[in-house]
This record gives sequence, C-alpha cells and structure tokens, in this order.
Amino acid sequence: MNGAITAMSLIGLVLFWTFLAWAKADPKVLPSPLAVWQIIQAEAASGALAHHMLATIARVAAAFGLAMGLGLLIGVTMGLNQTLDRWFGAWLLVFLNIPALVVIVLCYLWIGLNEVAAITAVALNKTAMVAVTIREGTRALDPKLGDMARSYGMSPLTRLRHLVLPQLWPFIASSTRNGLAIIWKIVLVVEFLGRSNGIGFQIHLYFQLFEIGYVMAYAFSFVLFILALEWSVISMMEKRATQWRLQE
Repeated sequence: MNGAITAMSLIGLVLFWTFLAWAKADPKVLPSPLAVWQIIQAEAASGALAHHMLATIARVAAAFGLAMGLGLLIGVTMGLNQTLDRWFGAWLLVFLNIPALVVIVLCYLWIGLNEVAAITAVALNKTAMVAVTIREGTRALDPKLGDMARSYGMSPLTRLRHLVLPQLWPFIASSTRNGLAIIWKIVLVVEFLGRSNGIGFQIHLYFQLFEIGYVMAYAFSFVLFILALEWSVISMMEKRATQWRLQE
C-alpha cells in the first residue's frame, strides 16, 4: 500500500512538472520530463553518464565512510564521557556552523585541487552532524540494561553487539539518511569548484553553456540513484533499527 502511494505521488510530481513545462512553453528554460529523459538516455548510451556518475558515487562513498566512522567514534566517546563532552562539545558547535563552502575552499587552498582535498572537505562537513546525533543516542542508552550486563558478566564486545548497537540503530539509520542527503549535495559543490569529472563537473559545464536540459538530466540521474538506495539499503536499515522494539 505504501509503495502504491509513493508511486502515485511521484507520478503526480511528474505530471505537475509536465504541466509547468507546457505552461512555460519554452524548452530552453524548462524542458519537459520526456525531453530530460531523452537526454539521460543519450548520455547513458554515450557512456558519459556512467563515467561521471561513478566518479561522484566513489567520492560520496569515501566521504560518507569517513564521516560515519569518525562521527560514530566521536559521538559514542563524548556520549559516554561527560568530561570530554564538556571540553569538546563547543568544538562540535563550531564545526556544525562553519559553512560547507568555506571548508571546501580552505581544503582546496591547503591541500590542493585533488581527490584528497575533495573527500576531506566533504567528510569534515558531515562528521560533526553524525557525532552530535550519535552522542544524543548514546546519552539515551538505558542505564538499567548496562547494569544488568555488568551483573551477568557480559564482555564489552557482547554488550556492544546485543545492548548498545540495537539502541543506537535508530540514530545510526537517521545519520545515514541525512548523511547521504547532505554529502552528495556537498560533493556536487566540490566537483563544481575544482574537479574534472563527476555530476557536479557536468552541471558546471552545462551551466556555462546554459543547457538547462542537461543540467536537469545529470541532477535527476543522481537523484534516481539516491532514491533507489533509499528504498533498498536505507529502508532495510530502518527495519533492522526498529525490529528489536517490535519484538518487545
């Protein structure tokens, strides 16, 4: 039922876009969904779409992995240690409020126009957000379960697997969804400013040529990829995150 509603909603969005394109009656300003789809097919047939899509996916995956790994480590550590949280909580606030564009420009200036700078810039922008979410999740852990685990002599690894992670899964799933939504957008800015391939690079190229159809084609191609990821991997993670509660 939910899948049918989602499909109908997306069809409605396409129909609304079609109406706007018809009302504007200028494909150079607002091409129709069919025109954009034809561009996507042409770019896919030439191999350009796959080349630039894979470059962007690689950057998103690398930056996402770094941000999630560092964010989990920092968030759990600060959530369990109040002293560290008092000393370094302000640091998280600072990094949360530094504009992404500033971090990107500084990384390019300090490291150079290369992949290391691109991935570092994206990861730094997201790490603080993950850390804050996981820190709040760690603070919300049930202390009674921890006392029970210690009374039964459970090892740290067993406690992590059976007590800590199940309680943190909703926060991890939330960080994953928000992280992907934000990271891929920041990656586009990184590619727009200083890379020679990727979806952002193509958008920059066609922006200069004022080819709105191509800009929309490359943007929506990656949106479709993210939607597929959302409805498969992330949805499965959410089910896993709430399964233990449904069994109570």
